[in-house]
Amino acid sequence: MARGINRVILIGNLGNDPETRHTHGGMAVTTIRLATTSVRKDRDGNTQERTEWHRVKLFGKLAEIAGEYLRKGSQVYVEGSIRYSEHTGDDGQKRYYTDIIADEMQMLGGRGDGERRTQQRQPAPADDFADDDIQF
Repeated sequence: MARGINRVILIGNLGNDPETRHTHGGMAVTTIRLATTSVRKDRDGNTQERTEWHRVKLFGKLAEIAGEYLRKGSQVYVEGSIRYSEHTGDDGQKRYYTDIIADEMQMLGGRGDGERRTQQRQPAPADDFADDDIQF
């Protein structure tokens, strides 16, 4: 019996600079906000754009590379899986999160200075990783 597939591929642009933090164990964790835009024509023939925002998390060496080389506006390819989580805040409110846990990333488009493209593949972290493990 097949287990199932949880695979996501996104190509988009960063909405802000990456945020890199470290776990208590010293592992880098970088979060990026990635915008993907789709274009379609409505029934009147007018072009309609729709932008979706994705919160992407990268770990380890991949996180270090993303934190060092990506900037707001950078175009990037990421591949990974969807992870849902919930957290109860100090105010007692439950908050629900949807993250893309990236295990592959490639910078696209360049930065105008001929910098080389970088591609990394890395195994995803254990499922029990939580935002609470990140030092602030």
